[in-house]
Amino acid sequence: MKELVTIQVGNYANFVGSHFWNFQDELLGLASDPNADLVFKNQDLNMDVLYRSGETHQGIPTYTPRLVSINLRGSLGSMSSHGTLYKESAPTPSDILTWTGGVSTQAYTPHNKNLFLQRLYEEENLSTVNENTGSNNGSHSECQDKDIIESLENDVQFWTDYSKVHYHPRSLYELSGVWTDVDEFDNYGNGTNSFSWSSQGEEISDSLRFFVEECDHIQGFQFLVDDSGGFSAVAAEFLENIADEYKSTPVLLYTVRGPGPRASPQSRKRTILGDLHDAVSFSRLSSYCKLIVPVGLPSLSKSKASKFLRIEDEKHYHSSAVYAAALHSISLPFRMLPVGPTTDACSVSGAVDVHGVIQMLSGQGRQNIVTVLDVAMPAHALNGGPNQLSLLENLQPLTPQVVEDVEDMQAIEYMTVHGALAPGGHHASVSEVKDKVDAASLRANTRPLFRHLSVARAPLPIPLPFPSIFGNHVGQHGEFIGSEMTNSSSKGSIDVYSIPMAARLRSSNAVLPLLESKLQKLHRFGIERGAVGAEILRSWGFGKEELEEMEEMLSKMVSTLCPPHFSSDSD
Repeated sequence: MKELVTIQVGNYANFVGSHFWNFQDELLGLASDPNADLVFKNQDLNMDVLYRSGETHQGIPTYTPRLVSINLRGSLGSMSSHGTLYKESAPTPSDILTWTGGVSTQAYTPHNKNLFLQRLYEEENLSTVNENTGSNNGSHSECQDKDIIESLENDVQFWTDYSKVHYHPRSLYELSGVWTDVDEFDNYGNGTNSFSWSSQGEEISDSLRFFVEECDHIQGFQFLVDDSGGFSAVAAEFLENIADEYKSTPVLLYTVRGPGPRASPQSRKRTILGDLHDAVSFSRLSSYCKLIVPVGLPSLSKSKASKFLRIEDEKHYHSSAVYAAALHSISLPFRMLPVGPTTDACSVSGAVDVHGVIQMLSGQGRQNIVTVLDVAMPAHALNGGPNQLSLLENLQPLTPQVVEDVEDMQAIEYMTVHGALAPGGHHASVSEVKDKVDAASLRANTRPLFRHLSVARAPLPIPLPFPSIFGNHVGQHGEFIGSEMTNSSSKGSIDVYSIPMAARLRSSNAVLPLLESKLQKLHRFGIERGAVGAEILRSWGFGKEELEEMEEMLSKMVSTLCPPHFSSDSD
């Protein structure tokens, strides 16, 4: 088995991660549910790739994500940093005094569980009682699903507010000295000033080591970072440590951020500060990974990716669900069971590990490490009619500043389709999906140099705490039922049980505008003579040589993707 360790750094990264783990928990539940759709019964997925087995001090078996999550102090809401499986012991006060200066105290009132978490707690307690007594009583909660959904839509403040997953005590880490109500943790410099690897890094490293050392054969790290502010600096320190300690273990890095501007209105100084942060953050983070995937549109609600969705950009609860769904699709092949040549009898095809994907996208040809993430949510059925868009045509970018319909003869694609619906409404077989994708590729105006296709029959399950973001023309299983009605309410988990998905990582020169923008802003505001942001970068701890190295690195990324220019002059 090739295990995968997931790392989530920053608030928005944990919003995405919370949805991601809810999908995994839902798949586990459906696989053992006698009343569930048969497509979930034999998924041909090895969930041990993402999860670890253990037991509590009382000998109770546990199955928890192989995860290290880092966030600000006070960011866990009603959840303890020890998780929910283990009893938390009170900290022992120290008699040793090492500080003689003034002391300020920051404290917060513990948050109460919302309706969803109350229901979860009641059901788990009832399950324990039934196991101990041998009874089979149902839940007596007066809290209805619609009340829970309404509560979540209006009141989600923390990523734990909608998490249905148990976490190991070594998984959750809160940065000491930095609290969630501190608004100034919004750029790389603040992250550098607030976090010291020498004082807190060893504890984080120990947590990661705990999960890595129990792996038989780790395939890589799935790393999510909220790169919109100070967490970029925290993640860069963490990634540097990983690069030193686990040299041969690849890192697949997702930089994620929610929609909207950092601050409004934006002054010129704040705009320059943000531009410098973006350039420095991207350069630093990309230097410690094998593949980087920028994720996060300025307005997801107005994008083509939300054609069949109703997103409220101001709600992280909404946008993070879309990004998590795409990441779930991308990660499916990492835990597919190997199958033989008779794919019709199987539920999956195209298994590959993290190393294989990284080699595929960045280790060949021009060796571009920056890839585009595309998604079709929900994916269209395989009708194949003359006016029906194909799976390929429905894929839309979740990566910002990407050129549409670009022709790139050296493009490489890694694509996953799962839960696709056949014309009769049933879930299509693996071979049906592969045939349709091949046919669509032959009809396409542009084709990649190479495409790897992975297919799974199991669709994306929609758990109860998933936000109500589906248009009213999306049916119970993600099929399209007529046209959109503008004045009707959106749908959630009560109305939609599962959806077909398609997601793709694409190594393409379509990402050039993103890279050129970062390079130009770093040079203009931070490096050229008299640059207005030079003092800002010095205050962040960057000297001239480091900035020139960043500029050189970004220049190489751009030149890697630029087509060659041939001079008309003869030598």
